[in-house]
Amino acid sequence: MCGILAVLGCSDDSQAKRVRVLELSRRLKHRGPDWSGMYQHGDCFLSHQRLAIVDPASGDQPLYNEDKAIVVTVNGEIYNHEDLRKRLPNHRFRTGSDCDVIAHLYEEFGEDFVDMLDGMFSFVLLDTRDNSFIVARDAIGITSLYIGWGLDGSIWIASEMKGLNDDCEHFEYFPPDHLYSSKQGGFRRWYNPKWMSETIPSTPFDPLVLRRAFENAVIKRLMTDVPFGVLLSGGLDSSLVASITARHLTETKAGKQWGPQLHSFCVGLEGSPDLKAAREVADYLGTIHHEFHFTVQDGIDAIEDVIYHVETYDVTTIRASTPMFLLSRKIKSLGVKMVISGEGSDEIFGGYLYFHKAPNKEEFHRETCRKINALHQYDCLRANKSTSAWGLEARVPFLDKEFINVAMDIDPEWKMIDKSQGRIEKWILRKAFDDEEHPYLPKHILYRQKEQFSDGVGYSWIDGLKAHAAENVTDKMMLQAEHIYPHNTPTSKEAYYYRMIFERFFPQNSATLTVPGGASIACSTAKAIEWDSNWSNNLDPSGRAALGVHNLAYDPKLPGPIPVSKAPTKIMNGVQRMVELDVPSVAIQT
Repeated sequence: MCGILAVLGCSDDSQAKRVRVLELSRRLKHRGPDWSGMYQHGDCFLSHQRLAIVDPASGDQPLYNEDKAIVVTVNGEIYNHEDLRKRLPNHRFRTGSDCDVIAHLYEEFGEDFVDMLDGMFSFVLLDTRDNSFIVARDAIGITSLYIGWGLDGSIWIASEMKGLNDDCEHFEYFPPDHLYSSKQGGFRRWYNPKWMSETIPSTPFDPLVLRRAFENAVIKRLMTDVPFGVLLSGGLDSSLVASITARHLTETKAGKQWGPQLHSFCVGLEGSPDLKAAREVADYLGTIHHEFHFTVQDGIDAIEDVIYHVETYDVTTIRASTPMFLLSRKIKSLGVKMVISGEGSDEIFGGYLYFHKAPNKEEFHRETCRKINALHQYDCLRANKSTSAWGLEARVPFLDKEFINVAMDIDPEWKMIDKSQGRIEKWILRKAFDDEEHPYLPKHILYRQKEQFSDGVGYSWIDGLKAHAAENVTDKMMLQAEHIYPHNTPTSKEAYYYRMIFERFFPQNSATLTVPGGASIACSTAKAIEWDSNWSNNLDPSGRAALGVHNLAYDPKLPGPIPVSKAPTKIMNGVQRMVELDVPSVAIQT
């Protein structure tokens, strides 16, 4: 992932302003440590911090058309760039970068070219012929992007909030699937699939159609000129990504360039469910497997860095971002610059455990739509910023535009959980890859119960966080929470603790408003809590809060916070077992 920053139409075109823009752009250098670029045209500045994945030798940005009248700064990957080049036979390209097509597409088709892009992207395009500009973000919001307004009438665009929060009067996240046009003076949606209207689809489930669509989504993400691997937790989603990648790697350019054996990466506390499952999947697929261990204290020590980089105070996002942040640092230290990950599947297929309580297919489908539309504030934000903190790029095939259109067009009756028929969560995805003749995964992995990443790295991780927060936030502080934080008031000591850290880094009211709020059970939206009256008494984003669904759910009769030195390491038969948190420091096994 790269970092982009643009200041458009400011009242100051001085050298001092250029120096300030460069200073702010350096706040994004962790996203793109390979090269820095800056373009100035009058009162418009476009800067870029590059992470070189495709054409690392000549793809530095900003990028231009032939006469340099059109300038672009881009963060992302355009997977169909070779096909798009064929549609532009009269254009001459300066680089082999996948993003080089954007300026030329605009020159050829005007502002309506964005839907032609197949990939993940955020970009700012400046047309110096009339000083107009457009800004666009990918369909789901895989890449992070913010927009701000200065008192002088300027418009600011940045990959992360920290690039503009100190210089804008107001800022907010740039909405996914939207384009901002200076000519039209506002936003418009460029992506309008049928499923987004929440119309209930009726297409029957065809396992082979779903399988082919996902295999294609994975294969196109093997476009790379640098070493890469897969994130492997041992759950269904990451295991399928690893299996398909391993199966098709030898036939790709990446396989010929970097070797046919796939590298896989996993993180967890000693003895965690994910470590065991990932090791088994890696052995089955024959990957070169890298297993990283962290302790609860390692994670707690990283919390401030995580909140600074991920730019949120949302509890479940911070819980899951921390191990991913630690894992990304280890991966980058091995010389790897890109990983393929499994985000998005649970939103598309209703994989979270609370979907067991969906009352009917209509509510099930509407909840999946709500979850997909909110991904840019949760899992996409986590995956993008946790990895980008260390100059690592994460690609997410489940959020492929074509795949989503196939999966969201299936009659949701097929996605409903029905224990009487042996259908667990994400049954149709499991069924699509249940191939007896050429198995993708061992059966027990293919049908492993959903485990949220923050739970799967080790159950004592969340329990340790809660205990640490309880030592830093008093009951008296909680009594005044609604006065100190009137917006998205923290309802737990853990939430209060994260909020304090967040507001130290990002004190502006605009920053507070970028983070979603509302009650949640096992990562549900607030609306889905209505599905079970008991849930309102057990609000926690952990999957173990899904009482009566998770195999190792919280015992509601157990008392509250436990001192951090005695945090539980696992739950067995519904009873929390206590151990000292004296786990060995990070170990690496390859």
